[in-house]
Amino acid sequence: MKNIIVLIVTFFFITSCDETKKVIDVAGNVQLSGKYNVTELGTTTSFEKVPYISFFALDKTIKGNTGCNSFFGNYALDLYALTFSDIASTEMACDQPIMDVENAFVAALNNTGSYEIQNGVLTLFSKTDRSILLKATKETNPN
Repeated sequence: MKNIIVLIVTFFFITSCDETKKVIDVAGNVQLSGKYNVTELGTTTSFEKVPYISFFALDKTIKGNTGCNSFFGNYALDLYALTFSDIASTEMACDQPIMDVENAFVAALNNTGSYEIQNGVLTLFSKTDRSILLKATKETNPN
């Protein structure tokens, strides 16, 4: 009997340590919120100005910066799927390397089909082949 209790307690302890967590509201809907700073965009891992995206769960909107221009839009998600829509941005001109980052960032958002959050890192995957589009780290103390 003791072994069964120990086994059950161990099972619950191990399953509670799963690092892949989704925040689910009281209605059972998945929530994504907060500011995420891009750490990887394709093969690029260093940026003159770090792109970021902020999620606002209440109205399912996003805002952020591509490294050059500010942007805003909408998002929709369920347990695993994530899509962005109605993305608009300012239209400042920046040096070509910064514009290349912006173009890659916007393309990543437009091609996102699913996501994963592990250890505070948001990973966006392509809707066509599930390749990694970008990785971003959640800011723990956003301004």
